[in-house]
Amino acid sequence: MTEHHVLVNRAGWDADADNWVEPGRKSWASDDISWGAWSVPESDLRVLPDVDGLDVIELGCGTAYWSAWLARRGARPVGLDNSTRQLATARVFQEEFDLRFPLVHADAERPPFRDGTFDFAFSEYGAAIWCDPYRWIPEAGRLLRPGGWLIFLGGHPLALLCYPKADDSAPVEFTLHRDFFGMHRTEWHDEDGKVDGVEFRLPHGEMIRLLRSSGFEIEDLVEIQVPEGATTTHDDIATPEWVKRYPPEQIWKARKGRPAR
Repeated sequence: MTEHHVLVNRAGWDADADNWVEPGRKSWASDDISWGAWSVPESDLRVLPDVDGLDVIELGCGTAYWSAWLARRGARPVGLDNSTRQLATARVFQEEFDLRFPLVHADAERPPFRDGTFDFAFSEYGAAIWCDPYRWIPEAGRLLRPGGWLIFLGGHPLALLCYPKADDSAPVEFTLHRDFFGMHRTEWHDEDGKVDGVEFRLPHGEMIRLLRSSGFEIEDLVEIQVPEGATTTHDDIATPEWVKRYPPEQIWKARKGRPAR
């Protein structure tokens, strides 16, 4: 049975798909990899392994620009997404940029692939915040071969703590508004009070325990410091003054343990 949050998030992303066409086209047209809402260059962060020859699953690919970037570097990506309309946009871009790879409609909590299919599981936002980590991270571990990487970017827990409780209040403030203990699931509501998005975020200690229990060895946690002068179209996340002092986003890098000899 499909979880309620999966259906809610699917409807939300289908409804919002038109707003991601031009940003997606811009990213597909770029040869440079960048991370997150502030487009921090990979050349600065140096998170990715050499992807040439790797089988990659992007969990929550949206318009699939990350899969396109990795394909141009020799990877064999598969883009998976919960939204049919986001995947439709991705297919348009595949034709427009003459770069094709499989696109699969599914949610990352129930990926339809056999154990040990991939060398690299990846998410920039996507599954990293819109799927329950207690479901999608063990599934990512199942999909990976021994030694495979799991790398994902999402919002930093501190940003959520500083986000006002009123859904129409944005962006984050310099005050703690939410509880640290019990952090897991956050529901966002429309103007009529109906849930129109469900986001997931864990404190670092819980994430460490979850990754380890799912068979991963943690290689890095990058708490992103937004470079001076960087801009974003997502002004509802955090102000320039806030990101000068605190990390709005984070990247986890982990590797599936190899069997003992």
